[in-house]
Amino acid sequence: MRSRILSWLAAITATMPLIVSAPAEAVPPSLLPLTVTNNSNRADQVYLYVLGGYNGRLGYVNAAGQFTAWSGGAIPPSPAPDASIPGPAGGGSKTLNIPRNLSSGRLYMSFGEKLKFFLTPDGLVQPAPWNPSDPNRNILFDWSEFTYNDGGLWLNSSQVDMFAVPHAVEVTNTAGATKREGELKAGGRNNFFAALRGQPGDWPKLIQTRGDGTVVRALAPRLGIESGLFGNTYFDGYTTEVWNTYKNTTLTVVPIRENTAIKFFGRTDSAGVMQFTNTAGARVASVQRPSTRDVFGCDGRLGAPNSDTGLITRSLCAALHRSTLGYLHTQPTYNAAEFYTRAVTDHYSRKIHEQMVDGKAYGFSFDDVGNFESLVHDPNPRSARVILTPF
Repeated sequence: MRSRILSWLAAITATMPLIVSAPAEAVPPSLLPLTVTNNSNRADQVYLYVLGGYNGRLGYVNAAGQFTAWSGGAIPPSPAPDASIPGPAGGGSKTLNIPRNLSSGRLYMSFGEKLKFFLTPDGLVQPAPWNPSDPNRNILFDWSEFTYNDGGLWLNSSQVDMFAVPHAVEVTNTAGATKREGELKAGGRNNFFAALRGQPGDWPKLIQTRGDGTVVRALAPRLGIESGLFGNTYFDGYTTEVWNTYKNTTLTVVPIRENTAIKFFGRTDSAGVMQFTNTAGARVASVQRPSTRDVFGCDGRLGAPNSDTGLITRSLCAALHRSTLGYLHTQPTYNAAEFYTRAVTDHYSRKIHEQMVDGKAYGFSFDDVGNFESLVHDPNPRSARVILTPF
């Protein structure tokens, strides 16, 4: 239970892209219209939820854009107030209003049944369908993530925890230009699940199907490990090989594509620790060989603090997921044709990217390394959309 009792902010910022409040040409509107369009071809009632942080408090937003902070909570967790908003019927749309300065937000969408949220004195207990006892386990649902502030709107679809409901995200700016990401190819959802079922090993175990035969989701491997469904040594042989490679070869990390003067150089020492120096020769980071769980979670020994260490570990984690580390000795790399080409790789992320129209997805936490994530951003948004695409 403790792993589910998280403050809202801590729980979701771990999977959000790095966001910097860049100056906009003008302050965005106090309420941003976000329209949810239901092209799913499903007859189920859709329910929407807008949750996030506002002026230092955590809570939910109604369709008009009014924020209400969570309050109360108990042990055992008590039911949270019903924050659901009736969503659009098939072929229809529903416009919500997002208040400026709503941060680390989630737009949940569920089909056929409302989600169950709970409160403790420490914060919100979110749906955790990887837990067999979670009351949301058999509900078909998913979410988008966003932050809206003076720097504009950041909006992304995410498969970091799971893949369930295909949806695209859009932002239109004041000049009328629209950016769109996260759109699956026709039949992409079914093709993804079929491909995952056909992948040798533990990968098919990540798929969850409820009693009526509906495939409700695939869990990310990190959560598969936590649920006992996926082997916790999957990457161990590969990471051992990589750390050994850099005993005799230098790894160069150039973490900022727009500033190639920032470089770090890594070699594995006699104790098996990869030591990194900067261009001046000063040691800036020491990275021990990560566990399989560290790789899939992009945390633990690959955690990314706001420092030189974080710049390095983000690049390492992305390269391990994409199975380029140990083979391409300058990281990160930007040629997607070189990703996921080896037997030991993140097949979950690979198969999601393969089903996207433009190849972009959020298959793991640091999929934004190289800008391969399904994110739209504009400093001067006029409106936004989330489109539930056919499945």
